[in-house]
Parts: sequence; C-alpha cells; structure tokens
Amino acid sequence: QVQVVESGGGLVQPGGSLRLSCAASGTNFSLDVTSWYRQSPGKQRELVADIRGDGVTAYSDSVKGRFTISRDGAKKSVYLAMSSLKAEDTAVYYCNVHAGPYVLWGQGSQVTVSS
Repeated sequence: QVQVVESGGGLVQPGGSLRLSCAASGTNFSLDVTSWYRQSPGKQRELVADIRGDGVTAYSDSVKGRFTISRDGAKKSVYLAMSSLKAEDTAVYYCNVHAGPYVLWGQGSQVTVSS
C-alpha cells in the first residue's frame, strides 16, 4: 500500500521551532515535487513551501526566511523546519507528495503556536 505518514506537530510558544516530517512508503518511485500546505479554521488550504525534483525550493511570502523545506530521497522523506513561529502559523499542516503516478496526501499534523 502506497502511503504517506506525517509526524512532528505539537504545541510551541511564539518564537519557538518545530520540525515536521513526512515519509512515503510502498513505492519504488523517486519523489518528484513535494509540498507542504496548511489550513487554519475557516480558511482555505494554502501552499506553504515546495521542493522540486531538482532540489529547487519555493516559499509563500508569509513563511519565507523562517521555514525551510528539505528532503532525503533515499528515505523518501520530506521535512519542514519551522522557526520564529507566530500565532498565525497555527494550522493543520499537510504534506503532498508526487512519486511516479502517485499523488499522496499526509494525514495532517496540528501545529499550535501559543503562550
């Protein structure tokens, strides 16, 4: 079964850091473009960051300079390192993985930034 499993969400104080992980399994295809999205209550899901197959990255303006997307091709994993977190970063974060013919979504990780 091809699937993606996320980990690493939680509660953090403003200014703190968290690292999300997303691992694909059940496929021999290499990762193509992989992305992190987030969704807050009452808002549409928004693209936070993505990384292409050639390693080129892109970020939304709201997280640029604070978040870093990376991946480990051998582990079929993608990561989102988040620092200088703000209350407005509170959301459920989802990874989206393209691998061969598959387009996979993670189950979602709650990130809450609060004092």
